[in-house]
Amino acid sequence: MKADKNTFIRLLRHISKPVWNIAGSVFVALGVIGIFVPLLPTTVFLLLGAACYNNGSERFHHWLINNRVLGPYIANFRHNKGIPMQAKVKAIAVLWVTIGVSIYFISNLYITLILILVAVGVSLFLITRKTLKI
Repeated sequence: MKADKNTFIRLLRHISKPVWNIAGSVFVALGVIGIFVPLLPTTVFLLLGAACYNNGSERFHHWLINNRVLGPYIANFRHNKGIPMQAKVKAIAVLWVTIGVSIYFISNLYITLILILVAVGVSLFLITRKTLKI
């Protein structure tokens, strides 16, 4: 039985790497689009992409954090230099709009409360991060 469990875990890790890479690619694509679309946050999506690539592919992760255009967004956050004010505003605006739309379509009080708590928590997290002076 133990051999079967170890085989399953190895298989799961093998399968999950492509899933992490696909998710990372989606987040990076959204981050790139966010550079050009005013309400789409760039830094948040690139951080999510880096986290996914960290679990999926060392090569993709290395490419992203060392990319001359996208890398500084991640490096500034990771080295506690801060998040640009524009990125904070975009991220919080998109967060509350999407949470608001979700609440509008969901009539469950508990889910509504959870969504509001998540939005407040993420907003507080972003607000309390150092603001990068550009």
